[in-house]
Amino acid sequence: MRIVGICGSLQASSANLTLLHSAADVLPDGVQYEIFDGIRDLPLFNPDIEAKGQAPEPVLRWRAELAAADALLIASPEYGHSLPGSLKNAIDWVIGSAELDNKVVGVTASVNHESRGGRGLDALLRTLAAVSARVVGGTAIARGPEERARLRDLVEAISAAVAGAHNVAP
Repeated sequence: MRIVGICGSLQASSANLTLLHSAADVLPDGVQYEIFDGIRDLPLFNPDIEAKGQAPEPVLRWRAELAAADALLIASPEYGHSLPGSLKNAIDWVIGSAELDNKVVGVTASVNHESRGGRGLDALLRTLAAVSARVVGGTAIARGPEERARLRDLVEAISAAVAGAHNVAP
């Protein structure tokens, strides 16, 4: 099983990126994991670009990464009561090509208090509904003593959802 981490923030010192790196420490046995940082390279979504021929190389890389993944783990901040534009742009590039259709997608946000990040996560969940993603989680994880356990629970839920879809043990 292969899970790919996606950070909604492009910031090098993002708490969400730190959370994604921490996921490597709580993976169930047999799960491969890597973080994909290529959404920063995607051009702004414009259907005319692809209509002129093949999609740009960063888009092809993004689509291939998604197609090769059994699941995603997205950790994303809230920007302006919504999801970051870079993450929305990345999802827009695959709405028509269907790499996220029925894909298991774990969703969270690294926050300093459980009450934070909800609007951004709601916006992300609405966007993922456009691609019929099978969402797991959807709540923020507060930094602190419970963070590791909450992250482990989310990663295990992602693994179980993939296993259930494939009828194999996680």
